Amino acid sequence: MIYTVTLNPAVDYVIQLDNFEQGTINRSKFDYKEAGGKGINVSRVLNRLGATSTALGFIGGFTGKFITDYLSEVNIAHDFVSLEEDTRINVKLKSGDEESEVNGTSPEISEKAYNHLLEKLQGLSHGDVVVLAGSLPTSLPQDTYKSLVTMLNKRGVSTILDTSGKALGEAIQAGPTFIKPNNFELAELFSEEVKSDDDIIRLAKRLHEENNIDHVLVSLAKEGAIYVGATGVYKLNAPKGKAIHSVGAGDSSVAGFIYKLQETSNAEDAAKFAVASGSATAFSKTLCTKEEAESLLNDIHVKKL
Repeated sequence: MIYTVTLNPAVDYVIQLDNFEQGTINRSKFDYKEAGGKGINVSRVLNRLGATSTALGFIGGFTGKFITDYLSEVNIAHDFVSLEEDTRINVKLKSGDEESEVNGTSPEISEKAYNHLLEKLQGLSHGDVVVLAGSLPTSLPQDTYKSLVTMLNKRGVSTILDTSGKALGEAIQAGPTFIKPNNFELAELFSEEVKSDDDIIRLAKRLHEENNIDHVLVSLAKEGAIYVGATGVYKLNAPKGKAIHSVGAGDSSVAGFIYKLQETSNAEDAAKFAVASGSATAFSKTLCTKEEAESLLNDIHVKKL
């Protein structure tokens, strides 16, 4: 079973403007609201790809109810821990080709609430997959993902990690199954400059070999991705297209990798489908469908290095 854990979910309020002007009234052309947060996005894309998952994490208040209602409507199972405070709201402003974000403040996660989540995760075992994705609430320590990966690894659970900054630096020490840093995050992890594919490969190999991470997929945005794992090193180009909606592209890549790896047990195929899924979301107004991802596969070429 696949589980996604979103410790810091949000209601994403997306606003499209003709032109944003500071200090005055701006009127939107259109707007919409979605259940957001990286783990939740992974569940939503998995659902569109035809895979089932259960969304875990923390939600609260009227915004938390919006998220659970939204997931129920599209038949995504969920088992969140309830908080007294409202789940945050993130505002995504789109004006022309520019995107700006204002992310809300995280609710407080009490020790009782966190332990309740741990109880849910402690019931998992070998064969289960857990996606740990997104930022950490400010009330949780930076080694939270490290602790969760350590606990889940001991239970034989595959751990998929997609975060950044200090939380990523701490968590890789526990040896998650999969990580998806971009080239900038990779450079930050090692406090080194990344100027070439050779630099990326060298550092990704260190993560694979020294940190015992089975799959390292380094996102290069419009340049594609580089994969490092037990079967070798692969460079994948990104298909050509107009970027419309960048929010959720990385989450779509994670979902695409999990979906295809479970279907074929082939890391090369999984990396290719990850790039296709991320690109399909970037080229769409919302998260990709399976058909949109599959339509791009012929434009993605995999080169073994």
